[in-house]
Amino acid sequence: MTELTHFQMLIDGQWVDASDGGRFDSINPATGEVWSTVPEATEADVNAAVEAADRAFTEGPWSTMTPSERGRCLRNLAELLAGKSEELGQIEARDTGKLFAETRWQAKYIAEYFHFYAGAADKIAGETLPIDKPDLFVFTSREPLGVVAAVVPWNSQLFLTAVKIGPALAAGNTVVLKSSEHASGAMLEFGKLISEAGIPDGVVNIITGHGEPCGRALTSHPKVARVSFTGGPMSAQHVIRNSAENFAEVSLELGGKSPFIVFDDADIDSAVNGSVGGIFAASGQSCVAGSRVYLHESIADEFIEKMKAIAESINIGDPLDESSQMGPLCTVGQLENCEREVAHALTEGATLHTGGERPEGLDGLFYKPTMIECPSQDLRIVDTELFGPVAAIIRFTDEDEVIAMANDTKHGLAAGIFTSDSARSLRVSKKIKAGIVWVNTYRVISPVAEFGGMKGSGYGRESGFQAMYDYTRPKTVWMNTSNEPLGSSLSAPR
Repeated sequence: MTELTHFQMLIDGQWVDASDGGRFDSINPATGEVWSTVPEATEADVNAAVEAADRAFTEGPWSTMTPSERGRCLRNLAELLAGKSEELGQIEARDTGKLFAETRWQAKYIAEYFHFYAGAADKIAGETLPIDKPDLFVFTSREPLGVVAAVVPWNSQLFLTAVKIGPALAAGNTVVLKSSEHASGAMLEFGKLISEAGIPDGVVNIITGHGEPCGRALTSHPKVARVSFTGGPMSAQHVIRNSAENFAEVSLELGGKSPFIVFDDADIDSAVNGSVGGIFAASGQSCVAGSRVYLHESIADEFIEKMKAIAESINIGDPLDESSQMGPLCTVGQLENCEREVAHALTEGATLHTGGERPEGLDGLFYKPTMIECPSQDLRIVDTELFGPVAAIIRFTDEDEVIAMANDTKHGLAAGIFTSDSARSLRVSKKIKAGIVWVNTYRVISPVAEFGGMKGSGYGRESGFQAMYDYTRPKTVWMNTSNEPLGSSLSAPR
């Protein structure tokens, strides 16, 4: 058996265990074996992390550094991250089951997010206001909020860490990151780069633990000014309730059940490839997975045949093996949920085209790429996020019908549209209720582009320049430029 890795938390620049010595195991989902142990943060540990972040914000040196100096730190972090992408990718693949080819690429690419925010750090600006009163000069400035609590899930932890702490640090805030209890290793390893980048102690703290007490104590802490949360809707409800204790600003990204719409004039091969990548990449463990596949009735049979051929040829195996094309699911709960929901859909009249079972000869949490066709929109599987490689397929006859079906959901994170008609693509993308719409492509990201959801997929945006402004608040300053003394009038303000 491989020797266990024992991770520690980062609090005030020091690597520490939980104050009571508590730890929990992390499982390699490809083997089912424990590969590392992680500290179980207590409420005292959470408080220590927040206090450290608060000191770094209120007393400095972070608060006294110029925006350009903060940007230099982020640029250093980007360079270090790119140089360590191989090691970080291996840890994340072992901890989550995602393909090493993807985790390595992602670790390297997200360096671009830190470069982006490094360049944006000294671009935050206020404005002068053409006020309607004489002898007054009025201007605004934008100031950082303070301590940010960033709660990050396991499935894209390094990416989501970047899109949270990048803009937060660029704007001058300090951060306490809470990693997922399901997979914390890559984020903790990433934490070793913080001090190397020149970021002062206490500016970035990383804690590990479960929702109780760790998550509750962090998101309700009186010195937390903003909570940036990515995860499930039930946990988000707790976060919202917790924020009533500290009046923290809250942003939520809660996943989805994204429609992937293919019209009769689409390039079928391109659409099939987009759908395969949209639902089977990362074993379907993506918030934006194109898990509701809507096919125009005239091309549905051809599309299903081609997609099925690719799905059945996918090489499922060890995510660290370069020849593997799909790895395991991260948790037993996800695997069992996929099995349960597919079985239930079959009792409701769905047709299984391929998959729907665990592959033979593999001991980990593997599940075959699955295509299940639903006779109507009403089947439970159509609006249930499985976070697995399961495509629910539904046929449609016209544009209005598919728009109505696509919007008939509690979710609203992403959508895909495949058509050769540019007017249709604009028309449909405008009517789809989702925060991200891809046309003739899918699952593409950039540090320049904002992302976030509508409806049950949350609120607030991450990435892009505006995200940095969301980590600030405006201050308005009124200056009297007259040499005349103020009068003693008690009437209304002039």
